[in-house]
Amino acid sequence: MTLSGKQYEEIVSCVISAALAEDIDGGDITTEAIVPKNKIASAKLVAKEPLVVAGLLISEKVFKAVDKRIKFASLANDGERVKKGAVLARISGSAASVLKAERTALNFLQRMSGIATLTSEFVERTKGTKTKILDTRKTTPCMRIFEKYAVKAGGGLNHRFGLFDAILIKDNHIAIAGGIEKAVMAARKKHGNKAFIEVETKNLEEVKEAVKLGVQVIMLDNMDINKMKKAIRLIGKKARTEISGGVNLKNIKKLASLGPTHISIGALTHSARAMDISLEVD
Repeated sequence: MTLSGKQYEEIVSCVISAALAEDIDGGDITTEAIVPKNKIASAKLVAKEPLVVAGLLISEKVFKAVDKRIKFASLANDGERVKKGAVLARISGSAASVLKAERTALNFLQRMSGIATLTSEFVERTKGTKTKILDTRKTTPCMRIFEKYAVKAGGGLNHRFGLFDAILIKDNHIAIAGGIEKAVMAARKKHGNKAFIEVETKNLEEVKEAVKLGVQVIMLDNMDINKMKKAIRLIGKKARTEISGGVNLKNIKKLASLGPTHISIGALTHSARAMDISLEVD
């Protein structure tokens, strides 16, 4: 990511505030009716299935945003694989505050742990190869920081964070520019001849053109196995290679065996299942 620490904290704070406002709004009418204001409670976050943890710090921030007096002690680390029944954190403080923060904190933790767990499965299946797993920009609106963080917790790498931090010439850019060469030349005119450029290709002719233009990364988008094999051989060490499109847990090992530098997978963030994690009051 190219966000500064200040930008990161501002976005995290803003999203957490919005999520809490969405859930609590004018108040928690059930808790306020039942739980005495001075009641103190202790609770724990429990993994109800095996998973890779991601989002404990965000969960803590949620509890602290509701009530800064809440004590939150993490008993696991983001990126750690835990078994069913593992206690991820212990929480204590105002019972009402704990209950108000519960669902929002769990929503972040379950979602992020789901992404980390799925990413770890893809990473595991590429062991023994030099291929690295990348995420994409196919993220939940306003959740990108959290979801890309979760990918890293699962052992993957982040592709560009947004449109502002890398030049990636895709099929629609090429169509509007009138071809790969025109698109690349326009990018170099704007950003200089040494600009780091990635180009999306869909056939071998486009791969040859991208190689000739000397771009740094060539994406092989939705090609069949034979075309990708030929493309990677043709590219050699002239550029990095990225396989994209139609990647799943069934074909990831075969794709990695072709020798690409990276494989990008939109499913890491758009199709990961939320993990089963609960808050249990002692």
